[in-house]
Amino acid sequence: MRDGRRKAARYIVPLAVAGVAAATIGLVPALASSGDPDLPKISAQELIEKIAASDTEQLSGNVKITTDLGLPSFAGLADSLGGLADEGGKDGKGATADPQSKLLELATGTHNLQVAADGPDKQKLTILGKGSDYSLIHNGDDVWAYDSGSKEAVHTKGDAGEGHEKAEPTATPKELAEQALKAVDPTTKVTVDGTSRIAGQDAYQLKLEPKQSGSTISSITIDVDADTYVPLKFSLNSSDGGKPVIDAGFTKVDFSKPAASNFALPKGAKVTEGEDLEKQVPKDAPKGELPKDVEKDLKDLEKEFGKSGKHAEGDFEGMNGMKVIGEGWSTIATFDTGGQGLPDAGSEEMKDMPAGVSGLLDSFGDKVSGKFGEGTVFKTRLINVLMTDDGKVYAGAVTKDALVKAANAAK
Repeated sequence: MRDGRRKAARYIVPLAVAGVAAATIGLVPALASSGDPDLPKISAQELIEKIAASDTEQLSGNVKITTDLGLPSFAGLADSLGGLADEGGKDGKGATADPQSKLLELATGTHNLQVAADGPDKQKLTILGKGSDYSLIHNGDDVWAYDSGSKEAVHTKGDAGEGHEKAEPTATPKELAEQALKAVDPTTKVTVDGTSRIAGQDAYQLKLEPKQSGSTISSITIDVDADTYVPLKFSLNSSDGGKPVIDAGFTKVDFSKPAASNFALPKGAKVTEGEDLEKQVPKDAPKGELPKDVEKDLKDLEKEFGKSGKHAEGDFEGMNGMKVIGEGWSTIATFDTGGQGLPDAGSEEMKDMPAGVSGLLDSFGDKVSGKFGEGTVFKTRLINVLMTDDGKVYAGAVTKDALVKAANAAK
């Protein structure tokens, strides 16, 4: 079984790069621009304190988000892994509303959203599509994922039990701003970088920059409403220049109480309970599925870690001794998969993998070498991961050179 787990870890790591990068979008203050208003002077510290003290919890509006993580298209990969979401949808069991299948869509391209919030217990986020929309609705203890095209919904309870945080389809702008402002520490330069006009609102621009070298992030800019101190726009800029990695901003915003109908599931929705969806298995095994030993060990991994994401007592055989190197913007996480690195392109193991996976690895993997030996860096414009040929993994929002340096220093 140990060999199977090692194989699973080797396949998971490069794919996790995409997942981590996509998940970063979840931290964005869901949040467009003209003019520079003349506003009273304010210090960076005062502005941060006002953001933290803001009691605005009601709003609605339209958001445009553009993401350029430097990732390849995920459409082919989803098809090669069997299109499990489509299989469930064809059977009418609600899989087309599975939120997991929607997360990767926000990792690339431009998307238009509608958001609404009425306190900590009521939020809604809708991804506007061509012909159909997709919504995440949180109302009290209930969370729904709803696809308007199929009229299918997946329902879960917001309080999943001990060890779980309350599930919410989206956080309030205040909560999201706090996530971005966690970077404010001695390794961060913080300034008020002028003013702006966002969705008809006067705003201050708060700018965060790393004092350290080696980060993939050059700066983060948060445009903050000058009256409510709610974040209206968020831009994360890469050290490689070019367009922002993530650029999300309100194009329309209203701070009045949203209608209660925003937080209700549409009538006629076909509802599937979340735990039932997890049990669904396609009737016909699709082509290009994961090798059986890898599939089995992925399930073993999930059991050992538990659904809360917490590690079981003792070290998992495939990911021994998670450690953190450095601090602030140059932090690197490292662990040992307990086995070899990635298989060679022409190996039997790679032949067993779906074509989409092989293409994904080739498209954003660079071969590197150093005192540590040899390995592959899987790169995005935000998160980079080095996997050495002897199974060591180094990951962070740092450059390829920083990862190699960390691997060399560990020798």
